[in-house]
Amino acid sequence: MAETPRRGLSRRTVLKGVGGVAFAGVGIGVLPLFSTPDRHQNPLQCRARDVSATDKRFTISTWTEYIDTDGKHYTSTLTAFEKHFGVRVNYRTDVTDNVIFFNKVVNQLGSCTPTGRDMFVLTDWMAARMIQMGWLQPMDPAKVPNLHQNIISSLKAPSWDPERKYSAPWQAGFTGIGYNAKFLPNPPRTIKELLTRPDLRGKVAVLTEMRDTMGLVLLGLGYDPERFTPAQWHEAIDFLEKAKASGQIRAFSGQEYTDDLTAGNTYACIAWSGDMAASADPNSKFLIPEEGMMIWSDNMLIPNMASHTAIAEEWVNWYYEPENAAKLADYNYYVSPVQGIEPYIKDLDPHVLKHPELANLILPNDDYLKQTHGFMALSEAQIRDYEGDFSHVSGV
Repeated sequence: MAETPRRGLSRRTVLKGVGGVAFAGVGIGVLPLFSTPDRHQNPLQCRARDVSATDKRFTISTWTEYIDTDGKHYTSTLTAFEKHFGVRVNYRTDVTDNVIFFNKVVNQLGSCTPTGRDMFVLTDWMAARMIQMGWLQPMDPAKVPNLHQNIISSLKAPSWDPERKYSAPWQAGFTGIGYNAKFLPNPPRTIKELLTRPDLRGKVAVLTEMRDTMGLVLLGLGYDPERFTPAQWHEAIDFLEKAKASGQIRAFSGQEYTDDLTAGNTYACIAWSGDMAASADPNSKFLIPEEGMMIWSDNMLIPNMASHTAIAEEWVNWYYEPENAAKLADYNYYVSPVQGIEPYIKDLDPHVLKHPELANLILPNDDYLKQTHGFMALSEAQIRDYEGDFSHVSGV
């Protein structure tokens, strides 16, 4: 087991062991239609006039605690972007769960109407499904040269977007156990312990992200989340349902779980690595369960009918500059998809690379990656059934 120490300052394609960070497809499989075929769009016909040249605004929807912020002697990458391009960024942290956010925009995307956003940041499997539906705008390779030059090789060509035409990884990370050391000096070391230990009853939170929570539950029962049977799935669902019925689980949460952990409403939870490392609460810790952890990456996506596509491409290109990528990774402690950041990390925060448990959150080595697991590719029928099973338990 490894516990992540705190830092001073102070989100999901998985091949393991190719020197440094390595990733391959996570849980994509046969991609389903979201609804009826008439919701499928042609991105080249479902596009708005780009007003980037005259209207210097940009709206992005993303997860919380995912970007560096201004300090007394520090200018954030967002503020620097605004100054460099003369743009006002509307940075919205209204993504707390892929499915919940999807429900906010599905009607607009399915009817080729504006979502009010120029970019989303969503997880691989959701990005893949949106690409299949024709709901995303392609990026001009000439406008995002840094993406194609600097993306780490293992993230360069996922099967669902082999040319990175529609997506650009923002960050990658891990899912394990989070806990508050102030209230819980003896944290659970396994997922079974988390979901059964009597002293944690009513003080546990699990994620509304099905692949994160169920991946860990499957691991906790001794099964491989990258290759499991229907019988094993139902055993895992039954186990989770019993934990809920017994009162062990206080909440199924999106990213708001961090607030409950800090307040002591929950003592332990299924958590994302960067959330724990970037928390302002020094008692928030990340622990790798004995069974292992899940791995994922999130992607920048330009939706159909976005009216500031050129600015969105500038944003992608900006964050694929190694210096900017290093600042981002050093702040939120998620895995950077950009190669060449190590010298900048060394200048920004020299102690990080000397401390393996911190360095592995940004530049994980092979041994660290051996503890990670992806989620099995699902057929259309499996996605419908499994997400339905999970929703029945979670209530989301």
